[in-house]
Amino acid sequence: QVQLVESGGGLVQAGGSLRLSCSASGRTISRLDMGWFRQAPGKEREFVARFRWSSLSKYYADSVKGRFTISRDIAKNTVYLQMNNLKPDDTALYYCAADPSGDSQYDYWGQGTQVTVSS
Repeated sequence: QVQLVESGGGLVQAGGSLRLSCSASGRTISRLDMGWFRQAPGKEREFVARFRWSSLSKYYADSVKGRFTISRDIAKNTVYLQMNNLKPDDTALYYCAADPSGDSQYDYWGQGTQVTVSS
């Protein structure tokens, strides 16, 4: 079992930055693929970023590429999402997820943290 708790969301003006944190417990993230997703009101949940532990590769949705960065701190068992140059379209509930099998099937999810970007 993996428990995930997100934090760091808030209200920010367009062009601003936020750093989301995802604190994991129950298993070390050193051998876990981790991802960030988001869901805006009235929209489907969408992929934002992924960190693959085996290759240390990072993947991003086109809409956030160049603005968002996923990273991890193994000592703190925490995954981060640094979000820069935020836009109103980035407004959503952001979720952290863990994929233990590495097959892009995320078995564990956090409760989400709200990000609101004002224009």
